[in-house]
Amino acid sequence: MGLNTPRLETERLILRKFTQNDLDALFSIFRDEEASRFLPWYPLHTMEEARSFFLERYAASYGQERGYRYAVCFRSDDIPVGYVNVAMDDSHDLGYGLRNEFWHQGIITEACKAVIQRLRADGIPYITATHDRNNPRSGGVMQNLGMKYQYTYEELWQPKNMPVVFRMYQLNLDGQTDRQYKKYWEAHDHHFIESAL
Repeated sequence: MGLNTPRLETERLILRKFTQNDLDALFSIFRDEEASRFLPWYPLHTMEEARSFFLERYAASYGQERGYRYAVCFRSDDIPVGYVNVAMDDSHDLGYGLRNEFWHQGIITEACKAVIQRLRADGIPYITATHDRNNPRSGGVMQNLGMKYQYTYEELWQPKNMPVVFRMYQLNLDGQTDRQYKKYWEAHDHHFIESAL
């Protein structure tokens, strides 16, 4: 099986682990209020918060046998401008974010394609991803990755404690085209399939 967050390279990007030396860059990514609007955490406000965020969400997971929690960096300077994460529970949830001055350049799509290629090689059977219905651009990334819409559900989202309507997408990596991850559907009473998608 694969290592934890093995280094990947694409035409424009280096994907690697975040390190203590990246705290300034990590702070720049996660303090962005516009980019954080649709994320399950509040924007960071201090370097101390950035240090805690790094230790809890990245350093701790790098100690596990396996994981995929990437800093997305340009090859030209190797400074993180975004991230791609894949959850190691049964959702294999794909999450990503990018500083807003780098939006609309295909950077996250390029990074995610490299990660998906690695997941497939490592035997991960499928990935899921969800996006707030008010953030259709994120759904566009999922579609660009070949992910297929499955269903929509409403959740009281934490820690922000607000109702959010999510669209769930899935990509099966092992050829089992009829598999559908049903946990979100089963966990939330308000769920439905949008025919227009």
